[in-house]
Amino acid sequence: MRYIPNSAEDRQRMLAEMGLQSIEDLLVGIPRELRFRGDLNLPPPLSETKLLEKFREYEGRNSKGLVSFLGGGVNAHYIPTVIETLTSRAEFLTSYTPYQAEISQGTLQAIFEFQTFICQLTDMEVSNASMYDGSTALAEAMLMSARITQRHRFLLASTVHPEYRKVVGTCLSHQNLSVEPVEFEEGGTVDIVRVERVLGDDVAALAVQSPNFLGNLEPIRKLAALAHRRGALLIVNIAELLSLGIVNGPGAMGADIVCGEAQSLGIPQSFGGPHVGFLAAREKHVRNLPGRLVGQTVDSEGKRGFVLTLSTREQHIRREKATSNICTNQSLFALMATIYCSLLGRKGLREVALQNVAKTQYALAEVRKSGKVRVLFEGPRFNEFVLLLPQPFSQVASRFYDAGIIPGIDLGHYFPALSNALLVSVTETKSKADIDHFIQILRTL
Repeated sequence: MRYIPNSAEDRQRMLAEMGLQSIEDLLVGIPRELRFRGDLNLPPPLSETKLLEKFREYEGRNSKGLVSFLGGGVNAHYIPTVIETLTSRAEFLTSYTPYQAEISQGTLQAIFEFQTFICQLTDMEVSNASMYDGSTALAEAMLMSARITQRHRFLLASTVHPEYRKVVGTCLSHQNLSVEPVEFEEGGTVDIVRVERVLGDDVAALAVQSPNFLGNLEPIRKLAALAHRRGALLIVNIAELLSLGIVNGPGAMGADIVCGEAQSLGIPQSFGGPHVGFLAAREKHVRNLPGRLVGQTVDSEGKRGFVLTLSTREQHIRREKATSNICTNQSLFALMATIYCSLLGRKGLREVALQNVAKTQYALAEVRKSGKVRVLFEGPRFNEFVLLLPQPFSQVASRFYDAGIIPGIDLGHYFPALSNALLVSVTETKSKADIDHFIQILRTL
C-alpha cells in the first residue's frame, strides 16, 4: 500500500468541509500544556525515488543469511505461498466481527472450519475462536476453570512458557485468584510428586504445557488422573500446535481444557506477534467458553449456513453474565491456520511433524558425538532441546553470531539456575547443512 500525501490545497479543502481554518483547530481538545510546541527532529522531505533509496539503505543494514534456531513458542515453519495469496484477497483483509450473519457467511465458515480443525487436532469436543494469542488463551482457560469449579486456587507448572506465566499472573491477580508454581524435576517435566502433595480440594485446575518450554512432553495421563482425583481440571497449554500432527491430542489423554498458540500452522513469526490463540474444551463446559463460537445450521430452504452462537461477551449479553471481554475477531490469522490445515491434510501434518522429530533427533545425535556439551532433560520431545554449555551463553554467543547462526534462547534469562543452558529449536526448515554448521561451532567451544 503506497503512501499518497495530500497537497496543501487538499488539506485546506478538507478543513473547509469541517468548518475549520487550520490543523490547530483539530487539536483544541488537547490541553495546551500537553502539546509539543517545538520542531520535530526530522530530516527534510524527500521525493519518492529518494525515499525508496533511503529505505533500501536501511534494508542493507539488516543481517542477511542468518540461520536461526530460535524457538520457545514462536518457531520457524515453512508457510506455503498460497496462504499469502488467498489471505491477501480484499474480502479477507477487511474481515471484521461477523455481526450480520446474512452478509458474513464466508467469514463465519472460515471460523467454523478453524474450530473444527482445532477439535480434530486436540481431540476435544468443542472449540471457540477469537483468542488473542497463546498467553491470553491460557489465562482465559484458567478463568474458565474457576467458573466451572467455583474454586480460587491454581497450580501452574514452571515448565509453562515464562512469558505465559507472567500474563496469567497479571490476569488472575485482578480476579483475586491465587497461582502457585510447581517446579520441574530432573527430567525436565513437572514434578509429579510435588503436584500430588500440593493438589488440594481447593484447586480449580492444574495447568501444564506440552511440549513444554524445555522441549519435553509432559505425562498428561498421569497428571489428568491426579487432578481429577481431587475434583480439579487439567489444562494443557500448547505453544507448538504442529506437534499434534504426531503426538496424541491431550483430549484423548484426559485433559479438560486445551489452549495455546496456533502460530506453527502457517502463520509468520512476525518478530513475536501478532499470532492467534485457541481454546478447546469438553462439550459440557461450552457455556463457560470465552470469546466466540460459530455454529452450523440450515436456513428456511434447508441450505447450510453459519451463525454466531453462545457469544458470551458483554457486547452480546448482560454484562454480569459475560464470561469474557474478548473483542477481537482474529479471523485473518485463524484463516491462515485453516488454509494450512486444509492444504496439508492429516497425512501432510503428520509428515511435517515427522520431519521436525527426525531432524531434531539427528541434531541430538550429532551433539552427543561432539562431546563438547551435554543434553539436559532427556525424554520424549518434539523439536526442541536444551544444551548445557561449558560457559555462560553471553561468553560464547559471538562465535555463533560470527558464523551467521542464531543458536537459540539463553535460558538463563528465564531460569537463573540454567545460566549456562541453551534452548535449541530444529524444525522442518533446517537442512542437514544448517545442523552440521551448528554442530561445527559447538565443537569449537
